[in-house]
Amino acid sequence: MIAPVVHTVSEVRSAVSRARSMGLSVAFVPTMGALHEGHAALVRAAVRPASFVVVSIFVNPKQFGPNEDFAKYPRTLEEDQALCSTAGANLIFAPGADEMYPDGSVTFVDIAKLGDGLCGALRPGHFRGVCTVVLKLFNIVQADVAHFGAKDWQQATIIRRMVRDLDVPIRIAVEPTVREADGLALSSRNRYLNAEERAAAPGLYRALLEVRDRAAGQSVLTLELALRERLSAIPGARVDYASIVDADTLEPIAIVDRPAVAAVAVFLGTTRLIDNISLGP
Repeated sequence: MIAPVVHTVSEVRSAVSRARSMGLSVAFVPTMGALHEGHAALVRAAVRPASFVVVSIFVNPKQFGPNEDFAKYPRTLEEDQALCSTAGANLIFAPGADEMYPDGSVTFVDIAKLGDGLCGALRPGHFRGVCTVVLKLFNIVQADVAHFGAKDWQQATIIRRMVRDLDVPIRIAVEPTVREADGLALSSRNRYLNAEERAAAPGLYRALLEVRDRAAGQSVLTLELALRERLSAIPGARVDYASIVDADTLEPIAIVDRPAVAAVAVFLGTTRLIDNISLGP
């Protein structure tokens, strides 16, 4: 069955209301489109008996900086609809910017501290845009559970905190990162890589694995220096950041003596790739 595409808030709410009248729970997978197998895995994780799965496809202008790739971000709605349908989605919400941000919209959601480091330090306003659109989508879809990928660990952590702090009645499920056979984390931006960059890209994950293998009880400063050195050795790589932080607070730590995350962002050519790995007990 092909999942239908709707474009307005009222259509989503009507469909969800019908599903609930039939006793179905509602699961939600928010995306920006250009979908791949990682997104399909999120949809499959959302599919349960007696569930109604909504996928949103919206390239959110509020989370792109002035020099980022909003204009060239791929829009592939027909292919995305086919992938969602195969994975088991029941409805696709693909609004325009005017539907999500009507004239006169002036309200934003900001989150302190959690959004200041890692990607937030280098992309000012990014998580403000993410939180704003995600909260709007939560209010529109009114799902019981929303599924996010662990590749965007900072984003998932921020969304969980926002839900807790604002008493949003939804459960956040964070699903494992899906990777190519050579370890490269699936990303919509991987399609921007040329052949040489694609060949070099699995080095991010290899560097993270090396850090994980030597992390227990080690100095974070030593580990971060080794991680940055390993990433810098990747042909054509420009390291944006290579950090080890507390897995829940995202704050710096001195020793890996608690659940932690090693997170990296690396440019290969003009393409910015992110990845992470869990460390610690």
